[in-house]
Amino acid sequence: MSPRSHGICLGLVLLLLTAPATGALAESSADTFVNSLEMAFVRIPAGNFVMGSPVDEPNRDLSETQHRVRISKPFFIQTTEVTLRQWRMIMGRKMLFDRKGPGMMPVAGVSWHDCREFIQRLNARGEGRYRLPTEAEWEYACRAQTTSAYSWGDRIDCKKAMYANSPMKTNECVALHRDTGMPVNGPARVGSYAPNPWGLYDMHGNVWEWCGDWLADYDTTGAVDPAGPDRGDLRVKRGGSWFGWGPACRSANRAGAHPASRLDTTGFRLVMEGE
Repeated sequence: MSPRSHGICLGLVLLLLTAPATGALAESSADTFVNSLEMAFVRIPAGNFVMGSPVDEPNRDLSETQHRVRISKPFFIQTTEVTLRQWRMIMGRKMLFDRKGPGMMPVAGVSWHDCREFIQRLNARGEGRYRLPTEAEWEYACRAQTTSAYSWGDRIDCKKAMYANSPMKTNECVALHRDTGMPVNGPARVGSYAPNPWGLYDMHGNVWEWCGDWLADYDTTGAVDPAGPDRGDLRVKRGGSWFGWGPACRSANRAGAHPASRLDTTGFRLVMEGE
């Protein structure tokens, strides 16, 4: 057995042992990998998709212009958002001011630059090459070959994602969360909801996720592995969060923030390079 095959087999075993207890491991033919921080990754196949939203999708933004994109190579993406435990294992506690909370909560309040430092330290361990996903990779993985507003259909549902969970802001889901014992006024443990068809958790809601790109209008002439412009003012973040309303969690929804901003609603997940 080759070292790579052995690593994949070991990863499958670890993934079964460390998968979030509140959600079943999605059935998938894709390869998986788990590193020493128990960060689980699933292999996403190369392919084509239509990025953006149709003009009749409710609550869409004009920046979501539909266009065809080709992802030319497979890539591995983390099945969950980076957790507090994983962050502390690399960065220690000082950067989060010793923020308390269960280790399986998503790390939040980290800037785009903080994420880059985390990645640099993780890469220095010599266990692979990691980076933030491009905006195109993120939407491709989120959609998982679906064309609806959300990976499960066209209607948002408090039972399918963590959003509208603020008693002082958007409270549509607060009563349900209280009744079912979910946390209120914050995110949920990673993996608390069913995964998308490719086995990825919390692509809709929980915390916004930083991407590698600068925020800019799409190049709608067709693109292969687009990575955004070389410069800009805001970095892309995707997926919506526990604090906001449901339509922000749509697969096509786009947002941006200053790369130095640290918001309690924003975290990240990683891509591991290699096929």
